[in-house]
Amino acid sequence: MKFMLMMNCPRNGYDEFMTLPKKDIEAHIAFMIGFSKKLRAAGELVGAEGLASPSQAKLVRAGKDGEPITDGVFPESKEFLAGYWIVDVENAKRAYAIAAAASAAPGPGGATMQIPIEVREVMSAPPVEP
Repeated sequence: MKFMLMMNCPRNGYDEFMTLPKKDIEAHIAFMIGFSKKLRAAGELVGAEGLASPSQAKLVRAGKDGEPITDGVFPESKEFLAGYWIVDVENAKRAYAIAAAASAAPGPGGATMQIPIEVREVMSAPPVEP
């Protein structure tokens, strides 16, 4: 079963993260790299990426002529997607365990950040009607 684990951060999370001491940023990044390496070694990692700042995000819709129409950042949002992992595991329980481990990434002074991680199954096909 494939699951997408989505790491969210508060609206001001990107800016606050960049003000941390360099050693804290480096520790956090080292954790994330090591975490992904462990998942890859276990054969569970399908893919993982961090995302650019929400200030660079655009919401795109097709206009009446099919051309893209873009809007800027979303002021009503309280949280943004900061990154994700796609894992291929035996069951949801394992996906939740992986999400909890990711949530414990170090932050200021090495304390765990308890980052919210949304876990959703990746659909391999449309649901089959009974």
